[in-house]
This record gives sequence, structure tokens and C-alpha cells, in this order.
Amino acid sequence: MKTYSEEEEKKIIAGCAIESEKHQETLYKWYYGYIMAVSLSYCTCRDIAQEITHDSFMKIFSSIDRFNGKQPLKSWIRRITINTAIDWYRRDKKHFYHLDVSEHVSDIPTIAIIDQLTIDDIYRLIGELPEMLKVVFNLYEIEGYSHKEIVKLVGIQESSSRTYLMRAKIKLRELVKKHFN
Repeated sequence: MKTYSEEEEKKIIAGCAIESEKHQETLYKWYYGYIMAVSLSYCTCRDIAQEITHDSFMKIFSSIDRFNGKQPLKSWIRRITINTAIDWYRRDKKHFYHLDVSEHVSDIPTIAIIDQLTIDDIYRLIGELPEMLKVVFNLYEIEGYSHKEIVKLVGIQESSSRTYLMRAKIKLRELVKKHFN
């Protein structure tokens, strides 16, 4: 993603705050790919990721007048996108409790295999996780949330959050073995 000068960014933010379609379109073009990538890290369905992306932009445009500039715009946009993805899971969470994870613990892949994985390989493997496992894994391991914070965001029990994280790691081990062994 191209970086923009602070002056360009302030101009676009000010334009979006007065609901200038030209400025909103520019912000949309600047951040669409980034927001879509964040959305896809929380769901496997491209259509839902697109809905999350569009909902995120609606929230961004409706609240950009409250953006204070104390944090980078990109971080603010990421936070809105993550919260929007979590909102989707809260609304549809009844569909995400059906897990396709075997209960047996497989052997841990060798360190040599893990050392050879690229970041694209890792994201592709995470993308294969069932939805709830992916959400908890991303929030805990990638975003750095605690289990207590995940409980508040997703609306599950703390023990469930820990279980989903453990199952996600088991499933990832199985996927590494399946794809790279």
C-alpha cells in the first residue's frame, strides 16, 4: 500500500468530514485493499469480507469527523475494521460453533518445516481454519488481545476462547503436516 503525506491525509480527512464524495472516493481507493485484507483475515468467505469492508467504510465515513489524529489513520481504520468483523460474528455466531476439528493431538511438525514457511503460507493456513477458530486465533495471536478482551468482543466464555485457541493451534499443526510434510 502506498503511503501518503501527512498533508494529503489531512486534506482527505477534512474532505470526508464534510461528506465530499470526491474525498470519500479517494479514501476508499487508498484503503480498500488494506481493509479487505484485514476483513479476509477474520473470515474465509470473500463475499462476507466484502460486506465487512463496505460496512467498515460506512462507519469510517460516518465517524471520521471524530478522528483526532492522535493515532495514525491506518491504525484507526484497522480498529474499525476489526470491530466490524467482530460485529458480524456476534450477529451470526450461531453459525460458527460447528467445529470440524478432530480431538486427537497430532505430532508437532518439525522445526525445519516451520522455518521454511513464508508469511503467505501462514496466512493461507490460517485462512483454512473454521470461522470461530480463525477469529479467536487472529484476535489472540495476531492482534494481541487477552482472553478476557476476546470474551467481551466476541461474546463467548473465557474457557471457550482458550479452547478455540488450542483447537486452532492443533488444526494449524495438522494443516502444516498436510500441506508441507
